[in-house]
Amino acid sequence: MSIGLTYSLSGLAASQAKLNAAANNIANANTAEFKKTRVLAEEASAGGVVVTLDHVNTPGPLALRESEQGLREQELSNVDLGEELINVLISRQSFEANLSAIATQDETLGSLLDVLE
Repeated sequence: MSIGLTYSLSGLAASQAKLNAAANNIANANTAEFKKTRVLAEEASAGGVVVTLDHVNTPGPLALRESEQGLREQELSNVDLGEELINVLISRQSFEANLSAIATQDETLGSLLDVLE
């Protein structure tokens, strides 16, 4: 496998991790006290991308909720839906860029093999 293909595949995996985290955060946006997950992507020493998950422990906003004891304050989720939408769009663009790189590598390799025949 070519090194460029390896890099593109690691980029696809990083995009998938970012999309999965955004989907989980969006699904739990209305869950009280839920803490969002952030994906950190860093360059690997051998090339490509290494992904780490970071749980963001900043408190969410407080809201008054009805309970059996009457009104009480409850911490809401710290998920910002606007931020998550942007993360989804960035993931999509990253998928497209990496797929384009894979297609270009495939085309180049095919041309090289045609020349060698």
